[in-house]
Amino acid sequence: MGVVSVSKLKDALSEYLNRAAYGGERIVVASRGKPKAAVISVADLELLEELEDAQAAREALAAYQAGETVPYEEYRAELVAEGLLNE
Repeated sequence: MGVVSVSKLKDALSEYLNRAAYGGERIVVASRGKPKAAVISVADLELLEELEDAQAAREALAAYQAGETVPYEEYRAELVAEGLLNE
């Protein structure tokens, strides 16, 4: 994983995008020496999103098993009452 400054990234954006997209490199973008963001490939982004979805599913299952969920009908009625869902 490489680190690049914002100014250096601006000067060679295409190069860094290609390194992430085609080389699979993960590039940390730093501002004033502090990490601010990262440039990653779309494949890495998709993997991250899959991991987040899996974690959310595990948390939802644990909440269900602990009896911390609300029946769908009750939740739907709340949404309708708040004007967030039409009947």
